[in-house]
Amino acid sequence: MKIRHKRLLFRISASALMFAAIFAVDLTVGLNTYLKYALYLIPYLTVGYDIIFKAIVGITGGHPFDENFLMCIATFGAFGIGELPEAVFVMLFYQTGELFQSIAVGKSRSSIAALMDIKPDKARVIRDGTENEVAPEEIMVGEMIVVRPGEKIPLDGEITEGESELDYSKLTGESIPVYAEPGDKVSGGAICMGGVIKIKVSSEYKDSTVKKILDLVENAFESKAKTDRLITRFSAVYTPVVVISALLLFLIPSIVTKDPVVWLSRALVFLVISCPCALVLSVPLSYFGGIGAASRNGILIKGSVYLESLADVTHVVFDKTGTLTKGKFKVSALKVMSKAETANDEICRTAYALEKGSNHPIAMAVTEYCKKYVTDNGYVAVNVNETAGMGVTADINGKCCFAGNAKLLKKLQIDFDEAEGDTGIIYVGSDKKLLGYFEVEDEIKEEAGDAIRRLKDLGIKKTVMLSGDRKSCVDKTAKALSIDRAAGELLPADKVDELKKELSSKPSGKKLVYVGDGINDAPVLGMADIGISMGAMGSDAAIEAADVVLMDDNPQKIVSALRIAKKTKRIVIENIVFALVIKLFFLVLGAFGKTSLWEATFADVGVMVIAVLNSMRTLKLK
Repeated sequence: MKIRHKRLLFRISASALMFAAIFAVDLTVGLNTYLKYALYLIPYLTVGYDIIFKAIVGITGGHPFDENFLMCIATFGAFGIGELPEAVFVMLFYQTGELFQSIAVGKSRSSIAALMDIKPDKARVIRDGTENEVAPEEIMVGEMIVVRPGEKIPLDGEITEGESELDYSKLTGESIPVYAEPGDKVSGGAICMGGVIKIKVSSEYKDSTVKKILDLVENAFESKAKTDRLITRFSAVYTPVVVISALLLFLIPSIVTKDPVVWLSRALVFLVISCPCALVLSVPLSYFGGIGAASRNGILIKGSVYLESLADVTHVVFDKTGTLTKGKFKVSALKVMSKAETANDEICRTAYALEKGSNHPIAMAVTEYCKKYVTDNGYVAVNVNETAGMGVTADINGKCCFAGNAKLLKKLQIDFDEAEGDTGIIYVGSDKKLLGYFEVEDEIKEEAGDAIRRLKDLGIKKTVMLSGDRKSCVDKTAKALSIDRAAGELLPADKVDELKKELSSKPSGKKLVYVGDGINDAPVLGMADIGISMGAMGSDAAIEAADVVLMDDNPQKIVSALRIAKKTKRIVIENIVFALVIKLFFLVLGAFGKTSLWEATFADVGVMVIAVLNSMRTLKLK
């Protein structure tokens, strides 16, 4: 319990003891009116002075209509009609509810703060042959850092020496350690669990995984959900309406019945019951908890508006490479057009020169395959021109060479017989002559099939896959995963057109998710109702454009995100319905004089406490 909670608890306890003692003396010996007022004001002010102060600040600041104002009117009115014990009890119980609510919010904030613990405080950098402890912000790209067992990796980079198991649970939500050795890329925020490792830094702190995660989490709560905004607007209108209604409930019957004391009491009961704090507190707290629960599961949601939208998703559109497949291609076969002994050597050296500068996963697979044939630097590519979704052209030793898919060959007006098969095909040639082609394969992620099945179990009506790969390869993957529709051989602009079709076909009021990881996915991620990016392997552009980031590239996390969103929204609706039904019931009773201030306070604060406790269930969602 925090210090401010302890202080409030002390005030509540002290006030309650004083109230009980005064009430007991009053019942036993009876106190005269002036002494009674003086004595009851002591526990009242002890527990409620801050509420009075907040109400004054609200009035002077031009925002009088809040729960503090309502509590002051209700308790001042109780003092005015001589119901002194009720006035003190109302403030006591209200502050008790505030204490429970504050502790609940504190717990939800602590769950987010735990995630913030991924930030490293220091880093050991090797400079001039010695280790120096510095802030991660001071380390530059290319420098070497040392990480010992039990320490957090401060920055993204590649292991150059040593090996260790790494704990990524703070980043991805997965508890199983990952083994890493020289050549493996690692992310800042992971914890070294084994031996000492040396890492070559690949990005500055401001561009690191840790910094991106912290920025995403810190900014997540600035974007309010539609329900949250609605409750805020509702309260701004609702509270003055309630005050005016209570005033009319007092004035009109008082004039008619000539009994102002009775109707003042009923108006005060009406005010207390009408306080909207249960809704104002529980709705944002539910979304706060839902975002925290998602973060602990390795799902970063950039705002409650996106968490709410995820609950209404009926269509999910996927990229293929790196999203449903591993994105780690390998050359399965090489077909050459010439029967000459040097044919393999020529096509591989040409392909290597063309593709070695590309970071496209297929190009990297071809480059890796061709390394064994490259014995000298005789093939050097100049005037390199890469066309997105097609391939690359360049001049090599005076010849115009190319490497790419069938679309590139058609663009270059090269005659060829299109290769058959279900794998990706990369054609290579020079001077309008086709030298041969590589067959490239990509494996489906082990979790992808189960993720698609579970999405359909959650109520997803349609799954779609869009890819730049050849149609036969895309169709094969779609069939293996039971995806409803697939389209291949798409350029980035084609993906946008396909997504527009899906957006126009979904039911009104429902949402469409696009899941991708590449730079070419950024436009469609931004166009979709909700964009989900694969964070671990995903490009910076895709992560920036997305509304949700999955930290470990596991398609199962899409299911988790939707499930958390649906459960969070259900809890929000439960709180709204529960609060409105209970309050309406007691409002009717209060208007007919069937409820006292004591009972009204139980109705108001009790509903608030129950709603807040119900909201805290979101913290444990998975």
